[in-house]
Amino acid sequence: MALRLAPNLLRSLRFTGARAMSQVGGFGEGAGKGGGTGGSIREAGGSFGKMEAAHEEEYFRRLNARNMEELKRQHDEEMEAHIKDNIEHLEQNLKAAQDAIARQKKRLENLKKDDSSDSD
Repeated sequence: MALRLAPNLLRSLRFTGARAMSQVGGFGEGAGKGGGTGGSIREAGGSFGKMEAAHEEEYFRRLNARNMEELKRQHDEEMEAHIKDNIEHLEQNLKAAQDAIARQKKRLENLKKDDSSDSD
């Protein structure tokens, strides 16, 4: 259920995973295989390229963590609503069962009254 309510969230998670796998060499060691150059600093490599790659990876890790927290929150809300619906349904079934028990007890009392009045 939570998956139906958060398509944008799942789409961003899917692209985040694909983005992390698009490196050819190590992070910051030049252009990736995605078709773009990654910018002049990344293309040149070196410590600035590695630092930029580290910042970029940190950004996507934080984005992924935020998306996962949001997905968990939505899932928890849906589970809470589902549990409340189940409780309400079970309470209705309990009331119906209690009413049926009361009716059967009343029928039993009526049968006993009829039997005692017939035997007199």
